[in-house]
Amino acid sequence: MEDVKIILTFIWVATMLVYLLGDVLRIFAGDFKPGEIDGKPVKPIMWLGVSIIMVIPIVMILLTLTLSNPINKWINIIIAIVFLLFNLVGIKGYKAYDQFLLIISFGFNILIVIFAWNWI
Repeated sequence: MEDVKIILTFIWVATMLVYLLGDVLRIFAGDFKPGEIDGKPVKPIMWLGVSIIMVIPIVMILLTLTLSNPINKWINIIIAIVFLLFNLVGIKGYKAYDQFLLIISFGFNILIVIFAWNWI
């Protein structure tokens, strides 16, 4: 059981780093204008929403290590599927490097689902 927790934790770490890498590359590529998303000004409530989405993989690292089964299994499956679908919906709006990173994150999300699903 502990092995699966450690594997899932590291997959969440890898997923978080892929998302962070995409953000860093967007900054260096100049593909954004501060304070805007898709050319529209962003309101504070939107930044709150974005921050909540971005903190979820970090929280999943802690939850995966601390929660007991079966809740741990199901929360990993549900959150990984939600992230996969969320990113799949928006993938067309990204440049090639971001699409590549999102495809990698899809692989990580699928691995999370597989490991959690097979967890006894």
